[in-house]
Amino acid sequence: MAPQLDGYFKQVDTLSDHFIERLRKAVAIPSISADEERRPDVVRMGQFLADELTALGAEVEQRPLGKQPGKEHLELPPVVVARYGNDKKKRTILVYGHYDVQPAGKEDGWATEPFELTVDSKGRMYGRGSTDDKGPVLGWLNAIEAHQKAGVDFPVNLLMCFEGMEEYGSEGLDDFINAEAKKYFVDADAVCISDNYWLGTEKPCLTYGLRGCSYYSVEISGPGQDLHSGVFGGTAQEPMTDLMRVLASLVDTDGKIQIPGLAELVAPLTDDEKSLYGDIAFTMDNLYESLGSQTSIYPDKEKTLMARWRYPSLSVHGVEGAFSQPGAKTVIPAKVIGKFSIRTVPNMEPEDVDKLVYKYVGEQFKKLNSKNKMTCTLQHSGKWWVASPKHWNFTAAAKATERVWGVKPDLTREGGSIPVTLTFEQATGKNVLLLPMGSSTDAAHSINEKLDKKNYIEGIKLLGAYLHYVAEEPMTN
Repeated sequence: MAPQLDGYFKQVDTLSDHFIERLRKAVAIPSISADEERRPDVVRMGQFLADELTALGAEVEQRPLGKQPGKEHLELPPVVVARYGNDKKKRTILVYGHYDVQPAGKEDGWATEPFELTVDSKGRMYGRGSTDDKGPVLGWLNAIEAHQKAGVDFPVNLLMCFEGMEEYGSEGLDDFINAEAKKYFVDADAVCISDNYWLGTEKPCLTYGLRGCSYYSVEISGPGQDLHSGVFGGTAQEPMTDLMRVLASLVDTDGKIQIPGLAELVAPLTDDEKSLYGDIAFTMDNLYESLGSQTSIYPDKEKTLMARWRYPSLSVHGVEGAFSQPGAKTVIPAKVIGKFSIRTVPNMEPEDVDKLVYKYVGEQFKKLNSKNKMTCTLQHSGKWWVASPKHWNFTAAAKATERVWGVKPDLTREGGSIPVTLTFEQATGKNVLLLPMGSSTDAAHSINEKLDKKNYIEGIKLLGAYLHYVAEEPMTN
């Protein structure tokens, strides 16, 4: 039997203005985790969530994480954990979100004040954090309130984990999750994260995979100081020239990684997986619009999506120490640092990738017969994640999506990384689902970030419906 949700849906519509007002209050708090001066605002945002949850009858705690590594004069913002419901007969769902935001200023090119929610005639709600991730976080609170006011029994025990450092690397969170996996989170049956986006603007999706990221530096140095090219050009071996050759050897124009052995680490494509790509609502025009050009590598949808989600890529990001200002400066840099990253996929273990990268970069530099010195180092790495879209957590979410939006959701992976996803999976041993609220045009980290009113209100219905379906989905896998 499908859950009876009409009363809940009607109540969400009735409360829509109230829910938008709640988002307006949240957006007004400039909780920028990367800005030291805004740390009190990050803490204030955590307190706002704690107060709202307490008013809804949840048991709330603000857990301190201690000093910020490398900035010991700063306290890390607390993790807000909350429990709503404690019925042993019901399933327990753990949800995660973050209440900090990316930096934003009107001077960056915003059309509106970034910390004032501005709703236009098309129902687009502009404001920093509206879609990433304050709208989705408040979605869970709104779902609780709509159930209460509709007189509909809440179908699960809800555990909530909201952090304030996601946009600054989630410092302290992994240790917290690992410590609480067998304590506060011990009775969780499944995990749901709403911190990603639809592939397009028309069709909802469920996300079951993310690429990892290994980020490297290549440092090449020689002269004791920067040199004048008119005096020393042609007499000294130049670090910049060596670096360009090394970086250029990593990947070809069509994105094919040149490092031997990497392709062999990648999990082979199965027929079952391949079949998921044909029905996905995505066209090459969607890509061209995002690129602002037609400079795509592949001409068709399937190859493009696979290149973005299920195969590795290597990108060169920049050079430290080189002249990059407008004009002409005839300097020979004494030391330059090139930066590149590899987006990793199943079954590329980070340690295996590191070994192949170091070996190849070392060989390429050695071929130059240069008297300069080279070191290649890993700056940071996050592992890929993939879950089974056939798990009951996903099949429940698919039914809820169809109920709310009237279409079966696309099953997607993403090219980016959300490291906390893997942390929750490994710490709890439970299935993790990514259930997005916003769409691909929301500009999460950019200027004019927005969340469409329709995605917010229907998204609140979806989060609540998901909890009903997941409460009774047979646990067959």
